[in-house]
Amino acid sequence: MRSTKSEILILGGGVIGLSCALLLLRAGRGVTLLDKGVVGHGSSRGNCGTITPSHLPLHAPGTVGKALKWMLKRDAPFYVKPTLDPELLGWMLNFARRCNEDDFRRTAHVKTELLLRSRERLGALIRDELLDCEFVDSGTLYVWRTEQALARAHRDYAMLREVGVPVELLDGAALRAKEPALKDGMAGGHWHSGDARLRPDRYMAELARAVRAAGGTILEQTTMQGFHRNGDRLTGVITAQGEINADEVVLALGAWSPQLGKQLGLHLPIQPGKGYSITYSRPQRGTRIPLVLQERSVCVTAWDSGYRLGSTMEFSGYDTTLNQRRLDALKRGAAEYLEEPEGPSVEEQWYGWRPMTYDDLPIIGRAPDVSNLTLATGHGMLGVSLSAITAQLVMESLTGRTPSLDPAPYRPERFMR
Repeated sequence: MRSTKSEILILGGGVIGLSCALLLLRAGRGVTLLDKGVVGHGSSRGNCGTITPSHLPLHAPGTVGKALKWMLKRDAPFYVKPTLDPELLGWMLNFARRCNEDDFRRTAHVKTELLLRSRERLGALIRDELLDCEFVDSGTLYVWRTEQALARAHRDYAMLREVGVPVELLDGAALRAKEPALKDGMAGGHWHSGDARLRPDRYMAELARAVRAAGGTILEQTTMQGFHRNGDRLTGVITAQGEINADEVVLALGAWSPQLGKQLGLHLPIQPGKGYSITYSRPQRGTRIPLVLQERSVCVTAWDSGYRLGSTMEFSGYDTTLNQRRLDALKRGAAEYLEEPEGPSVEEQWYGWRPMTYDDLPIIGRAPDVSNLTLATGHGMLGVSLSAITAQLVMESLTGRTPSLDPAPYRPERFMR
């Protein structure tokens, strides 16, 4: 078995791993990135590509009751497959405990700071690195069909203003004037001018190109099988192709992080939250602005090169079924709001697993009991949105620089209190 050496080895070639690799290379470090498949082809690839500081925590008051009702519907936006899996049940219990006003508000303040910093850095990274990924400072429209649902969303409006995220309340007429692709009769919406969008598959390809151009090594189709360890340090990562030694290791495996983490004695409270999307050729009356169709929890994004419906959250383990029922729910939901909800032809139907933590915050920082392992995982639905600041914090940690913001809320030790 051959052996190679790298200064920094990054495990995982999604948006987090690629972003960390690029910033570490720009800081003068040698980087090897390892992926069991093709870089950028995991959950980073098929999402709707929205960059959303406007995204509030999932554990809002009332979420548990709504989720219990949805469990009776297989095509509901949020679905938990009935199971006796103790890890999922424990995760759900911890999540439910946080569905209260105090935890919601606390998480919103902490997470929004991270999102706003990342939004700023992401735009700069794309411009500085000349990444061709259809990035636009587009804003996002959150749309409600009914007055009752819009009125219930007043808490979110007030919360966003409290944490410093730009938000404007629009009535139905103003909403349709801003986005003519919407049907008449919408109750109103929230306009988030600070949001943006990009095409995620192109962004992944451009990040990989930039990493290679900066001197990074990317090893694809390389399966990780285990580790060699000496005391509190990793001395090697064992793959089917040989052993890779590194001074520092970054674990950025998304929803797969718990499985590999167990081999190191790490309990990472991450569950795979399955999401779906359908990509079309662009319809004639495609949207100009990314939309979140609130009552149906459907995200809609259009680029010059295509059009996508996405979202849903399904907790069913690592189930590899492309569930047509849930894809059809995306189409039905979009049809309630849009004049032309689907494009002329389907280019791809997709699913991917998001790495969900029960406190809805990412895990960024040194691993407990492994002195040269850094964790960068657990970003939930916001991997692209949080990628730039995560990479900045990882780079600063591994180069001994002062962190850009207080990293304490994101450290893995919070799950061991």
